[in-house]
Amino acid sequence: MNRKFYFLTFLSLLLAGFSAQAQGELKFEKETHDFGTFAEGMIASYEFVVKNVGDKPVVIAQVQPSCGCTTPEWTKDPIMPGKTGVIKAMYNSNGRPGPFHKSISVISNAATPQAVIFIKGEVGPKDLKTSYTPEQKANSPRLAVGTTSHSFGKLEKGQKAVAKFTIKNTGRQDLVVQGVKSNCNCVTYKVSEPALKPGQQATLELTYIPTMLKEQNEVVTIVSNDIVMPDLKLTLKANVVESLAQKNMLREGNQPVPFR
Repeated sequence: MNRKFYFLTFLSLLLAGFSAQAQGELKFEKETHDFGTFAEGMIASYEFVVKNVGDKPVVIAQVQPSCGCTTPEWTKDPIMPGKTGVIKAMYNSNGRPGPFHKSISVISNAATPQAVIFIKGEVGPKDLKTSYTPEQKANSPRLAVGTTSHSFGKLEKGQKAVAKFTIKNTGRQDLVVQGVKSNCNCVTYKVSEPALKPGQQATLELTYIPTMLKEQNEVVTIVSNDIVMPDLKLTLKANVVESLAQKNMLREGNQPVPFR
C-alpha cells in the first residue's frame, strides 16, 4: 500500500511539473517606473511592456491599481508565446501634491497568476520653474525638437492620424516625456524610448482624432522632466471635413435606394 501511495504521489507531482511547464508566463521589461518630479495638475502616463516567455497564450483578466488616482489600460487580446503586450498606467496629480508610490496588480492566467508593478514620483508646484536653483537648472535634462508643427492636410472627422516628431535630449540627465495636454483631449502620445540619455534622439508620435470641423490648430503641450522648459508646445494642423461614410448615409436617407 505504501509503495503504491508513494508511486501515485510521485506520478502526480511529475505530471504537475509537466503541466506547470506548459503554461504562459509574463515577464516585465521593468517593474517600477519613476516619473521624477512634475507639476501638479497633469496626468502622467507610462506604458509597461510585458512579454510572454512561456509556451501558452496569456490573457490579462484584470489590472487593479491601489488607488483611484491611477487609471489603467491594458492589452485585451491574448498575448501569444514570444509576443509582448502593454499595461498603461495614468496617474492624475490634480490635488495630490508631494511624493507618491503606487502599486498595480496584474491578474492573468499565467503560471504566476498575479504580478505587481509600481509607479512613483513627486508632484511639485504648478509652476516648477520658480522652485529650482540655477545649478539644478544647469544639470537638468533638456527637451529639444526639430520642428514644432505638423500639418495633416485634409482629415475626416473622427479619423485617426499620427504625426511623428524627432526629439533630442540636449541636457545632462536622462529625459523622460511624462505626458501630453490638449484642450480637445483628442491627442495621445507614444515615445520610442522610455528615457533618453544625454545626446540621445527618439521619435515622439502624437495620435490625433479630430472632433471639430473646419480648420483646426490643436496646441499640444509636451510635459517632461526638463525643469527649464517642462511644457514644450507643438501644433497639429488639419482641415477637418465631414466623414464620407456619414455623407453617404445622409444621401441614402434623403432618397430611396433600390435593393442591391
